Amino acid sequence: MSDKEEIDTAPVLKRPKSLPQNGNQNTASGDENSLELDDGQSEASTPTVESNSRSDTPTGSTTGSFNRKSNRGRWRSTKNKLQYKCNGFLKEDHGQPIFGVTFNPFFKEGDALVFATAGSNRVSVYELVDGGGMKLLQSYIDADSDESFYTCAWSYEEKTGLPLLAVAGSRGTIRIISPITMQCVKHYIAHGNAVNELKFHPKDCNLLLSVSKDHSVRLWNIQTDTLVIVFGGVEGHRDEVLSADFDIDGTRIMSCGMDHSLKMWHLSTPIIQTAIKNSYDYSATKTDRPFKTLHVNTPDFSTRDIHRNYVDCVRWLGEFVLSKSCENCIACWKPGTLADTLETLKPSDSRVTVLHKFEYAQCDIWFMRFSMDYAQKILALGNQVGKLYVWDLDVEDPSKARCTKLTHPKCLSAIRQTSLSRDGTVIIGVCDNSSVWRWDRIR
Repeated sequence: MSDKEEIDTAPVLKRPKSLPQNGNQNTASGDENSLELDDGQSEASTPTVESNSRSDTPTGSTTGSFNRKSNRGRWRSTKNKLQYKCNGFLKEDHGQPIFGVTFNPFFKEGDALVFATAGSNRVSVYELVDGGGMKLLQSYIDADSDESFYTCAWSYEEKTGLPLLAVAGSRGTIRIISPITMQCVKHYIAHGNAVNELKFHPKDCNLLLSVSKDHSVRLWNIQTDTLVIVFGGVEGHRDEVLSADFDIDGTRIMSCGMDHSLKMWHLSTPIIQTAIKNSYDYSATKTDRPFKTLHVNTPDFSTRDIHRNYVDCVRWLGEFVLSKSCENCIACWKPGTLADTLETLKPSDSRVTVLHKFEYAQCDIWFMRFSMDYAQKILALGNQVGKLYVWDLDVEDPSKARCTKLTHPKCLSAIRQTSLSRDGTVIIGVCDNSSVWRWDRIR
């Protein structure tokens, strides 16, 4: 049997009796639109070199110019400095850290921007209010009070185009929620332990990637409810996997974790493409046999030379990679040399080229995740004392990327994750003290 469980019972998630409202009180209450607005600051910043609990710190280069190869824009010189203003904040009433936040990137022109947060055993969906603030649309509470959601990801139904929201956390169960019907429409007993991150394929709305404390990376087809591929094994991660990302074309995955390693997995090989095709052809109603999951034991590239601690966030940047650990910097690097192509690298090749390090301060705890806008021209990361660092990546050389530090007198808690709207005009940050912060671009 695969690690999938069919839904034949009532949805496990339910609407709470009282929903958190906008505001800055210790427990949310009052008018939905009653946000207290205090002006935040955009401060120029030129950074200098400098357990298993998600609030603890675990124990224990070269630079150069380059031309980025990416379908989303290109590097170019700019003298403009990014400026953002705090345009509202609220506090959810569960009193627990919020670990995940993500904008819904699938919207039509004129639609309001919507984002989701994941924290405690709750998933909440908000809408941005014109002129500032955030309005709660829906909130779901898991039936298990011990559940703690760590991550959420948006997709849509292929036939109808209606939105879907995938969430997962400490129990290792992936839930697919329909915000339209306000129900949990599917769930999968996905992993033998916690799920740390979810990502949908950039060109296939049915393919969902999950990474787990059980040392594996898994690819699911949520249309046919099949576990398509398990990445892991002899040459896979040897500790908890914390993050993974598809490249812009969905042909490669980069994963990272507590074993300090980063591993690249190709999706364009014939055996993997055949497995994906077979997952679409499979129908549980037409056969008594479970779907035959493909197991991939050897990554196409692996390195431990970038970081010397837990690697808790990774994102593709064209053909380059951004990754961070607990070392107060985000590394921009490339597998192999600058002259190498990713397709010609061999599993035995561990050479890397570090192009630049985006440095910041006071962020030496793990499970702190950064984000970029769709065009990959803005990078945002929060630290453990409530400061938000924003880099302008729209430059010819990453070493020339200018950084803006955003501060607010009431934002003093660790910012666990950020999410940028598709055009980069709004940043949402979620914190350890259950607060959600909105920053709007003013220049």
